[in-house]
Amino acid sequence: VQLQASGGGLVQAGGSLRLSCAASGLAFSRFGMGWFRQAPGRQRVFVAAISSSGGTTNYPDSVKGRFLISRDNAKRTVYLQMNSLKSEDTAVYYCAAVRSAGEVVLTARVSYDYWGQGTKVTVSS
Repeated sequence: VQLQASGGGLVQAGGSLRLSCAASGLAFSRFGMGWFRQAPGRQRVFVAAISSSGGTTNYPDSVKGRFLISRDNAKRTVYLQMNSLKSEDTAVYYCAAVRSAGEVVLTARVSYDYWGQGTKVTVSS
């Protein structure tokens, strides 16, 4: 199983970025997907999750209304559209996959089976 995250970079506060995570080696449409982030010296925390069908999503309050998770099962890819970025969004962003059925959405890091390598996002103020 491979999860290849991309799309990170340097952006000014208020700007936007779209992260992508391409999956291989797994039955993508049977996996819920999540994004987590880890800032320097801090724990990895939940950012967004989407059910295997794409019909259900979940976000913490810190990004709700600014971030949007989506998926394209035909392309085996999950996306994270990040708008109105703030300096506190600076972190390495990781995508993750978990076996799940229906509209189950998981937010706990320990629930996820597979992890990508991360892509760095830096927001300058």
